[in-house]
Amino acid sequence: MTRETEHSGCRLRDQVAWEDVETVRTLTESSGFFTAHEVEIAMSLVVERLEFGESCGYYFLFAQGPDSCLGFACYGPYDDRPDWFDLYWIAVSDDHRGQGVGRLLLSEVVRRVRASGGRLLRAETSARDQYRATRKFYERNGFVLTRTDRDHYAVGDDRCIYDKRLSAPFDVREPDSTGSEEVMQ
Repeated sequence: MTRETEHSGCRLRDQVAWEDVETVRTLTESSGFFTAHEVEIAMSLVVERLEFGESCGYYFLFAQGPDSCLGFACYGPYDDRPDWFDLYWIAVSDDHRGQGVGRLLLSEVVRRVRASGGRLLRAETSARDQYRATRKFYERNGFVLTRTDRDHYAVGDDRCIYDKRLSAPFDVREPDSTGSEEVMQ
C-alpha cells in the first residue's frame, strides 16, 4: 500500500528506494544507540525489502523533511501470528528528537497495523539507562511493559518487551523463557 501523508512540515512515505539504505545507516549510526552490527541489520532489512517487496514482511515508513529524512520506522507481522506485529526499528535524527517525529511515525504504524487487522504491536528495547527515554516514549504512547528478559542482550543488559493492544482486550498465553505460560491482558 503506497501512501504519503503530510504533517507538521514532514511527509511520511512508505516507498523504499536504494538511497534509503544509506538513510537508515545515517539515522541509526548517528543516534549513538546502536552497535555497528545492529546498524548493519537495519540496513539489510531495507535491502531485503527492495529485493523481495512486501513478501519479505518488512514495512517501512520514512518521515521526510524538506532537506533530509528525519526518521524512519520498520515493522512487520509475526510469522505465526499475522494479527501480531513487531516494531523492529524506530529512529529519529538527533536534531529532530522531541519534536513529534517519532510520535508521528508511531501513530501511522499503529494506524496501518490496525487497518491490516493487527491486534497487537510489540516493541523491544534495552533496560540500560541509555534507553530510558526510549522506554518512556513507548509508555507515553500506550505501550505496557509485559516482560523483562534478564541478560538477554548481554550480562547486565536486559530486554524490555512492550506491547500495545490495538483492539478489545484479549487473553493470550505465551511461553516465557522457563517454558511456563505468561498471561497478557
